[in-house]
Amino acid sequence: MAQRKRKAEGELAPLGAFELLPLRQMERFFEEMTRPWGWPLRWGAELLPTPAVDIYEEDDEVVLKAELPGLKKEDLEVTITEDTVSISGQKRKEEKVQRKDYFRLERSWGSFSRSFSLPARVQPQKAKARFKDGVLELRVPKTEEAKRKKLKVQIQ
Repeated sequence: MAQRKRKAEGELAPLGAFELLPLRQMERFFEEMTRPWGWPLRWGAELLPTPAVDIYEEDDEVVLKAELPGLKKEDLEVTITEDTVSISGQKRKEEKVQRKDYFRLERSWGSFSRSFSLPARVQPQKAKARFKDGVLELRVPKTEEAKRKKLKVQIQ
């Protein structure tokens, strides 16, 4: 791993461009390893991690809940069809930081987009969405056909 060179007694000099190369390779490695879990890791936080989403059936509705901390409802877009739902959004950087000597940079900003197949056909025109405390809740009634598809199977 690259080591910082001493400038004066007890003071560290910044890393040079070629010394950062192993760090960039490590960054790329961790980004590829964490992508399946929806955690893109980037220096500079250009991508917003994808939100955690639950989708389930409840009586005559399909319910989707997505965790979207730090976003405002104005920054979200939800589109729905009879069998899919898409959520996209953008989190803006809050402040312009002039200094570049961060001790830790974990908060992210940027945009995301996710699409899901729904477990049953729904009536998109009757969808209701609510956004509270960073959680988006979408409730969509099932079609009459989807409601009738439930059959009780006799166990022998």
